[in-house]
Amino acid sequence: MNAASPPVTVPQADPGASYRAQKAQIDAAIARALDSGWYILGKECAAFETEFATWQGAARAVGVANGTDALALILRGLGIGPGAAVATVSHTAVATVAAIEMVGATAVLIDIDPATYTMDPAELATVLASPPPGLPPIRAVVPVHIYGQPASVAEIIAIASRHGAVVIEDCSQSHGALVGGRKCGTLGIAAAFSLYPTKNLGALGDGGVLSTDDEALADRIAALRQYGWRERYVSDMAGVNSRLDEVQAAALRVKLTALDAVTARRQAIAAAYDAALAGGPLSAPARQRGTSHVFHQYVLRCGDRASVQAFLRARGIATNVHYPVPVHAQGAYRGRIALGPAMCRETEVAAGQVLSLPMFPELTDGQVEAVCAALRQLPGA
Repeated sequence: MNAASPPVTVPQADPGASYRAQKAQIDAAIARALDSGWYILGKECAAFETEFATWQGAARAVGVANGTDALALILRGLGIGPGAAVATVSHTAVATVAAIEMVGATAVLIDIDPATYTMDPAELATVLASPPPGLPPIRAVVPVHIYGQPASVAEIIAIASRHGAVVIEDCSQSHGALVGGRKCGTLGIAAAFSLYPTKNLGALGDGGVLSTDDEALADRIAALRQYGWRERYVSDMAGVNSRLDEVQAAALRVKLTALDAVTARRQAIAAAYDAALAGGPLSAPARQRGTSHVFHQYVLRCGDRASVQAFLRARGIATNVHYPVPVHAQGAYRGRIALGPAMCRETEVAAGQVLSLPMFPELTDGQVEAVCAALRQLPGA
């Protein structure tokens, strides 16, 4: 912040607020985990896995170290690695593509629907029917339910199944979002969730979980997350070290009890923003028909993003950009990663226009009204 900037009165995110909202319960859960003397893959993690699977409506959940590992372990568990390609999007946190490359698979990036920022099923169909030259067989598709908005996952599954590819849902931003009354993550073969502190269900550090109805896959991943052990100190398969620790699991069990209420609060804040934007120069985020959006982020499109950010900053309102540089345009990937025929044009346009407003459930009514008042005053409104 420079000397001329006013103080921020409405932060864009505040993970500490989530802890403070349930501080007594979280502190007690952490103390319980510490007093147990068992800190890795104990009763807290097992209980969280059971409770998360029940909440999710899945047969099994497996706790892991982070959301990137959750996706990578699903791919490993399915035997997808070198010699296979995985289709996903470029408009995502880089972790999605990093996980694919962690297992030695090749990513191919599909453009997005400009209204929802999620995978364009039409381009996916084109790529599966006629993959880019030199690409290994596409064995999996990873739609990202970005910002809390469900992708067109039923259509994507139908397209992928015609070409022998499985669908793995990246639910890192969509905990509790619904598609036709079913939770995101219950439609594909498995789903990966990040539990990073700012997520809708956030740990007090890194954490991740995956869910699936495939019991054999869950058992395989549970072994893979700990060196491939089924018997202690004996690796049946080459695995990794990716374990959700007991302290995080204990805190997450508390936070899970409030997740539905947290989601409702996010949706109420979004509705207030929608009303404030009505008739103004900027449009509220689109919603997929037949789905519920859980608003991990509330994202506007701005032709002049810098001016809108400056206007809000002058009123003490912080914003953020999720995400300013598409994965395929970042230095680590530029020029070496396959793209669909649209060459991610809509992705590039979106990256130059998206702007995230303050969005976390502990925003006070006064803070929400401050944002709404500023939105009603936007130039051109």
